[in-house]
Amino acid sequence: MAGHTIRDIRNIALISHAGSGKTTLAEAMAHNAGVTSRFGNVEDGTTVSDYSEDEKERKVSINSSVLSFDYQGKHINLIDTPGYADFIGEAMACLTAVDSAILLVDAFEGVEVGTEKFWNIASEQKLPRFIMINKMNKENIDFNMTFSSIKERLGKGCVLVGMPIGTGTGFKGVVNLMDISAIDALSGDDKTRAEGLRNALIEVIAENNDELLEEYLSGKELTPEEISNGFKKGVISGEIFPVFCGASVANIGVKELLSAAVDILPSPDERPAKIVKDAKTNEDKELKPGPGAPFAARVFKSISDPYVGQLTIMRIFSGTLDSDTGFYNVTKQARERIGSLINLFGKDQESVTGAIAGDIVAVAKLKNTSTGDSLCTDKYQVLFPRVNFPEPAISFSVKPRTRSDEDKISIALHKLMAEDNTFMTSRDEQTKELIVSGMGDLHLSIMISRLKKRFNVEVDTGTPKVAYKETIKKMVKVQNKYKRQTGGHGQYGDVWIQIEPMERGAGFEFVNNIVGGAIPRNYIPAVEKGVLEAMARGIIAGYPVVDVRVILYDGSYHDVDSSDMAFKIAGSGAMKKAALDAGPCLLEPVMDVDVVVPDEFMGDVTGNLSSRRGKIAGMDVAGKSQVIKAKVPLAEMFKYASELKSMTGGRGSYTMRFSHYEEAPHKIAQGIIAKYQEQRQAEQEK
Repeated sequence: MAGHTIRDIRNIALISHAGSGKTTLAEAMAHNAGVTSRFGNVEDGTTVSDYSEDEKERKVSINSSVLSFDYQGKHINLIDTPGYADFIGEAMACLTAVDSAILLVDAFEGVEVGTEKFWNIASEQKLPRFIMINKMNKENIDFNMTFSSIKERLGKGCVLVGMPIGTGTGFKGVVNLMDISAIDALSGDDKTRAEGLRNALIEVIAENNDELLEEYLSGKELTPEEISNGFKKGVISGEIFPVFCGASVANIGVKELLSAAVDILPSPDERPAKIVKDAKTNEDKELKPGPGAPFAARVFKSISDPYVGQLTIMRIFSGTLDSDTGFYNVTKQARERIGSLINLFGKDQESVTGAIAGDIVAVAKLKNTSTGDSLCTDKYQVLFPRVNFPEPAISFSVKPRTRSDEDKISIALHKLMAEDNTFMTSRDEQTKELIVSGMGDLHLSIMISRLKKRFNVEVDTGTPKVAYKETIKKMVKVQNKYKRQTGGHGQYGDVWIQIEPMERGAGFEFVNNIVGGAIPRNYIPAVEKGVLEAMARGIIAGYPVVDVRVILYDGSYHDVDSSDMAFKIAGSGAMKKAALDAGPCLLEPVMDVDVVVPDEFMGDVTGNLSSRRGKIAGMDVAGKSQVIKAKVPLAEMFKYASELKSMTGGRGSYTMRFSHYEEAPHKIAQGIIAKYQEQRQAEQEK
């Protein structure tokens, strides 16, 4: 069993905009805790948390990584999350597994797009947070401006706790304003400044505690114990967000941050009870973290790697779990047996005999469990809330290069989807293409690379085809007779049909109006089958025909020569003949697009949507941003993700979902029809 209690556990996520130094901070924290003998470097690919070949090659965090270690009598599970928006799903999943977060801000860049994005995600999880202004050793730092932007963009609860001594090459250290002895050790302007900042800090602490506020306003001096307790209470309640500073690459300010984290940030039992659903009654219930409670856990990450192996990483929210036992997967309704439990330190693994509520542990070689699954006992079945991951923003079509690749691709894609909830695959039933979808170009590039490196599957990628459809505009009546005479029985089928357009989205309706036995009842299904086959092949561009009513109202038959085949061919020919005279046209899919952008980009974004044949449907306010609602043809949206990123400096995002089909403009339709005719002619000439 674990050698620590629930009170000793600290589950902390490192979050930030890409490039703010999370991985280096994680490296410095582990080094200060004495669990590494060397200080790894991102550029050299020697850090503990960025251990995959993808990360070493690109020198960025792509996967979240767990570092479990002990420090000052506390057991810390530190999770280094990716900062690129393409991998936001990793960070979102991890933030459901921790009790607090440390947000990094680049001292030179200040609050960036990702800074606000990750801050808001942590706010949704109601996580207590520290802020670390990192890279204080950079030149031309304006610390006061950076701190002011933090208060302005992230809230007034952000209060300075770590005062820097110098900046740039003159950055010498950090003073913890909660430590009066550290302030007393200063002299001159530094001491005067520190005393003023400490008073401001105490004022914020008092303002967020009614008892302390009364004492403070009456002029009574607060005791160090009152200040410390009020500070911790304000942090855990989410009213105070301490701001530290440092330079993790130079290991300055890291020890102060780490010590404050284990002292101030909450243990699992200091957090509110988790609200879960009873799997049998669907009623909400509180999940309390006591070790005597029934076992309940959620999987927040899965790894399928030829070097690391199949690993499932979970956060235990209540009860205990022992090695060589098992649990019930409520999500998959399957029982799982487990071997050893594993503590992770990057790619290094350490077997443990058991884990308690609050622990983050891994299990190898599970058969049915994947990211997001709820785990518990047979008798105590609960479901954790689903994480609302963002919809994929970009798609590629993929085609296996060889028969061998075709045989392996399905299993490989399934494993990648089990790891990453923002990576999706589907097969377009109309175009027959295999489609992969993700958060951006980098995301899909990484996934395609993993197909080759991990599973030895090579694919060619392309832009997905648009699933156009065809329809008609007017009512037409036709007769079509199919008559063939060869040796023996001939073929005879004669049908009269009326076709007419239906409302958009109505699909297809076949009406049998035959009276008096003009066509025997047993041949009617064959006529309908022929009509459907003609509709599936298309009339003008090879796309399925939709929103059509076909009425079979007359015909004739031959006692000897008529057959199902003859009437099927007659029905197919009648449908094609009628559709050509009924004003055939091409329909294109139109999407509902919601674009979230800061105010200053509104004009550029709406103009760009209009240039894509988009129709602006309205606008809403979302915090400090605007939501532009538009309807845009799918054909115009395939490269929108990269253009939006370029237009807004990465600050814009969008979601897209199918809305309806509408008639494509004549010029566009003519181009598609002409291309189809050329392909048909080329095929016939072969």
